[in-house]
Amino acid sequence: MSRSPENVRVRRTRTLLRQALVELIEERGFDRVTVGQITERAMVSRAAFYRNYRDKYRLVEEIFDEAAAALIDKTGGDSDADRIRRLEAFYDGVARYDRLYRALLGRKGSPWFAARIQDTVTSMTATHLPLPAPVDDLIATLLGGMFLNSVTWWLTHDRPVPARDMATHYARLAAALISEANTPPSQPNS
Repeated sequence: MSRSPENVRVRRTRTLLRQALVELIEERGFDRVTVGQITERAMVSRAAFYRNYRDKYRLVEEIFDEAAAALIDKTGGDSDADRIRRLEAFYDGVARYDRLYRALLGRKGSPWFAARIQDTVTSMTATHLPLPAPVDDLIATLLGGMFLNSVTWWLTHDRPVPARDMATHYARLAAALISEANTPPSQPNS
């Protein structure tokens, strides 16, 4: 199957823009990077940038959305093994864009991006897991924060374990937290 020249050109432009963004975040920090700097570094026109992305945030969101899609893919089922498979696919997506995630979650990174990851997982958790009221929002928020921290830890420590192991560890910790949340509180002794 041959690919049209435009598809190759679009993919090349997006790749150059992503690489430029990572380099600039590492040098300057996300908040100080401008679209002009990204296009200059990538050696593409501003028009080419805006044909692909609304702004630098959309560029980052597209990469995150690719990884996050793995978390909500229910085509394989909803067993524990399926959930671990989806988590593993997410960690694999992070590994594929290792430098970008490291840059965005590192010292010069973006609080906006960290909040985006946590909010996405918190929302997915609140929607898909049976959690007891009134602590359902608290548990979903804790799971979102735990997920963000697991990704950050994994990257900060140079991915010391495979994505499958990270998925399994997170799933076990999440299950323990959910189990504890579903346990009725003990009554104080009278």
